[in-house]
Amino acid sequence: MSDESDPVSAPEVRGVTLDRLLHTGGEDHPGAEDLVLVSGRDLSPESLEWARRTLSEEGRSAMDERLP
Repeated sequence: MSDESDPVSAPEVRGVTLDRLLHTGGEDHPGAEDLVLVSGRDLSPESLEWARRTLSEEGRSAMDERLP
C-alpha cells in the first residue's frame, strides 16, 4: 500500500503548480478567466477583455500556446 496523496488534489509547492498537475483539457472549452490565469496575468477587467479577444481570435490554441 502507498501513503501517497491524490496527485490531482496535491497542494501547490511554494506557489508553483507542479507540472504533473497542469494539463490542457482538450475536450473542455476554456473561458477568459482560464486564459488570464494561464498567462500569469492578474484578474482584472482589462485582462479579461484581452482574454476574450484572444480566445475569439485564436480559439483553443490560445491556451495551448501559453501552457508550459
